Amino acid sequence: MQLVVGKIGRAHGIRGDVSVEVRTDEPELRLGPGAVLLTDPASAGPLTVESGKVHSGRLLLRFAGVKDRNDAEALRGTILIAEVDPEESPDDPEEYYDHQLIGLDVVLLDGTPVGELTEVVHLPYQDLLTVEKPDGTEVLVPFVTRIVPTIDLENQRIVIDPPGGLIDPEQAEAVQGESDEPGASEDSGSEDSAESEDSE
Repeated sequence: MQLVVGKIGRAHGIRGDVSVEVRTDEPELRLGPGAVLLTDPASAGPLTVESGKVHSGRLLLRFAGVKDRNDAEALRGTILIAEVDPEESPDDPEEYYDHQLIGLDVVLLDGTPVGELTEVVHLPYQDLLTVEKPDGTEVLVPFVTRIVPTIDLENQRIVIDPPGGLIDPEQAEAVQGESDEPGASEDSGSEDSAESEDSE
């Protein structure tokens, strides 16, 4: 099983270091010294991690055979891929590999079907779940506990509790219309803000 674990960014310094956009919850394991990584494009690899460090909040790696800035710049944009045993699971029971989630049914708290999870999108600030609805349209669901409270691998499903309008935009418009009606509470927005801060 192949997992995307990072993407090479700009060269750093003159000795061949590169910045890496991490796309794994286990960078120490997947991107640690000695790790051998496949690449996309394949012609750029395989690459063996020689050393790594964190600088100004960014992961910097040096690969064997990459000796200077020119070599490092040539790798820019390369996707890093790790070979993982399909039966392997993360050490943390609250974490999952992408391949464990893709293909699972997505349902609401009451069991109403939403669609099928087709992709896990890894962004710098959070992960998103791409869910394909029966009509072929896609929605992006923030992969946070408040919205995704249950992942049931045994029954091959994910239970979500989305805010109004995330799955059905028309629902959001209806909620907005209600808030515009006379007599709507003026301080309801401040309550939402407090809830948001608590969730972070």
